[in-house]
Amino acid sequence: MKNLNLKLALLMAAFGVISCSEDVNTQIVEEESNVVSLQRTPLTPTQINAKINETVSSRERFEWTKMDAHTIWSATTHGDQILTIGYGNDENDFNKENSNADGIKNRLIQRIAALEGDGQKKTSDFLIDEDNKLNIIDVKVEDLETVTDLLSQKGIRYIEPTGYRYLDHEVTAKSGAGCGYDTETLNSADYTTVAPGAKVPWTFYEHNIPSAWNYSTGAGVGIGVIDTGLTPNNSLMNGSFNDGYSSGRYVQKYGTYVDSWWPWSSNTDGPNDRCGHGTSMTAVATAPRNNNGMPVGVAYNANLISYRGTKNVLLDGYHEQKGVANALKALGNRSDVKVISMSIGHIFSVGRIKDAVRYANNRGKLIFAAGGTSTSFTNFVGVIFPAWMDETVAVTGVTDANYYEECDICHKGNEIDFTIVMQRDGNGSRTTPVLSYYNNQTDYVGGSSVATATTAGIAALVWSRHPGWSKTQVLNRLKQSGDFYPNKNSQYGYGNIDALQAVQ
Repeated sequence: MKNLNLKLALLMAAFGVISCSEDVNTQIVEEESNVVSLQRTPLTPTQINAKINETVSSRERFEWTKMDAHTIWSATTHGDQILTIGYGNDENDFNKENSNADGIKNRLIQRIAALEGDGQKKTSDFLIDEDNKLNIIDVKVEDLETVTDLLSQKGIRYIEPTGYRYLDHEVTAKSGAGCGYDTETLNSADYTTVAPGAKVPWTFYEHNIPSAWNYSTGAGVGIGVIDTGLTPNNSLMNGSFNDGYSSGRYVQKYGTYVDSWWPWSSNTDGPNDRCGHGTSMTAVATAPRNNNGMPVGVAYNANLISYRGTKNVLLDGYHEQKGVANALKALGNRSDVKVISMSIGHIFSVGRIKDAVRYANNRGKLIFAAGGTSTSFTNFVGVIFPAWMDETVAVTGVTDANYYEECDICHKGNEIDFTIVMQRDGNGSRTTPVLSYYNNQTDYVGGSSVATATTAGIAALVWSRHPGWSKTQVLNRLKQSGDFYPNKNSQYGYGNIDALQAVQ
């Protein structure tokens, strides 16, 4: 065989084939080198966002783990090199309490140490954080080879470049992200004054909430609101929360959001609302009923546990996502909390929040999430995350038209479970009256956000009426009180809830 190969080589050389072959091989090597060089050049944020938008515009759920290594690495490069890894023996192995996945975690850390910086880095150089309850680690990854290797490893549930901020690279996304401190005098046709001097929003009558108060006002039920926090500038949501017809309850404020560009930072900026959105949501659900002449909340005797988990309503960035997940875990571990309201979300899945939602859900919490409110950059999206999850109850807003019609800026879809009337037909500015950020001031609030907080309040009324019930029983009663029950509409779920029917 060796002689045959030698003879063939000599023959090829005689006809100049070897020279040609060398040219071809050189060309192949150069092309491969160009491919490698191209792969080592990260995609631009515009290119990354184009991939995201292509997926979500077709109403598919975008998940980072389904992308190729180069795209994930590119997003990591543009996101402070932060990579979040959810590990476990299977998809449901997310809770440290019931897991034996430490071996997987240690193996992954060893592989990263061997690959990053030619194996010269210590664990402390790249391990940003290890979650205390969930099978999650956050690492700093710089090399494409590391991402490629991790995607091939067993025991990884998801890999996400959580430092990448999608919205920072959308030129039309500068909408305030749901924030604002506006005040507006209420139209007299938009409320009814009841004893001892509180204003009942017109939207409450669309769901028979005032009549339901004859049976339940939410006493004894804790509502956890994860949002942008709670105002320190309105006494009704602070020292006067426990006042008038709302005596005998408590409000507590916490903060889990870290306002820092530094991923290793763990110093939160406190519980106070610096956006305005969280204040509106907590007020819709729980504002007191007293003689101050201000709008009352749905469950005006419920306890309120407010968490500043995010900077705004769009869960875009490492600290926002981590802050919300930490709030979910904390509320999940509280026996006094029955209902969790989240008028926040994102257009794609966030593994850490998904794990935290499941963590709280497994502890018997009934979790309501906003179906989505359109802005100039999300009007192509259907129901958003985490409202699309099976473990959450998705809510959107509709008008008071004689037929079902989503509000001007509300999303709809087959994941929606309930709807709330929160906008006058043909008048987008006439929405739900609410307490303002400031003392003795009022405002209007709309979208799927207020619909979600309203539904959370109704759930508290039902649970207060039946304190021994499970979340499944409460949810079933809400379904039975919906317009479309026992069927489910393809766009509006079980429809508008009759609160009176729900508590009777």
